[in-house]
Amino acid sequence: MKTILRVLSYPLTAIFYLCFGICIVLFHPVQWFCFNVFGYAAHKRSVEWLNWWLMRCLNILGSRFTVTLPEGIPKDVPIIIVSNHQSMWDIPPIIWYMRKLHPKFVSKMELGKGIPSISYNLRHGGNILIDRKNPKQALTEMIKFGRYLSEKNFSGVIFAEGTRSRDGHPKPFRRSGVSTLFKKTKDAYVLPLTVNNSWKLQRYGMFPVPLGVHVKLIAHAPLKISDYDLDELIDTVEKTVTSAIEI
Repeated sequence: MKTILRVLSYPLTAIFYLCFGICIVLFHPVQWFCFNVFGYAAHKRSVEWLNWWLMRCLNILGSRFTVTLPEGIPKDVPIIIVSNHQSMWDIPPIIWYMRKLHPKFVSKMELGKGIPSISYNLRHGGNILIDRKNPKQALTEMIKFGRYLSEKNFSGVIFAEGTRSRDGHPKPFRRSGVSTLFKKTKDAYVLPLTVNNSWKLQRYGMFPVPLGVHVKLIAHAPLKISDYDLDELIDTVEKTVTSAIEI
């Protein structure tokens, strides 16, 4: 059975990438028009629908998404979503299912150009691009990001491991970026987020994409930053995130 599924994954992956490519190419001018003509709200909506369609593309491969959100997520306050990172497919369900929180991302600078739709959103959607080889630039951008989230009462998503786990096993949190955000958004809440199984979508690299992967996101109870000592809070968030990882 596994052999049959592996063989089927090749033609279905080709179809998937065709649909994926069509989506990001078509939504690029849509984003541009929404951003430049109607402003933030319309651009945000276009990005949400792009990511809804990207998840539908994965449905071609039998993939499905389950997202569990806790009750009582605070409103009208900045929220720092701290997550483990398994693949690029962590992002579409966060954007779609957490769209009421206005999620913005901390991303590496290399993704800010060359990818239709995705690069445009990273540059114009309130996200930040950091140069991982330039700590001073990264720190400056993090400080600006924290102030921006506090001013707008948006949520910021940071993948605290720094790089994605290729086998689902968690990596230790890189504390400097998380610590900087916490310091600059003391009025914020932290929403620990656990991602499971998205690494399996890239088990074989970019091709083929395995069939029938069930990606699960679990958001845990929010924590108020000002109620904790900084190191204690980071320890608590890391333990909460990693404790729900399925290996």
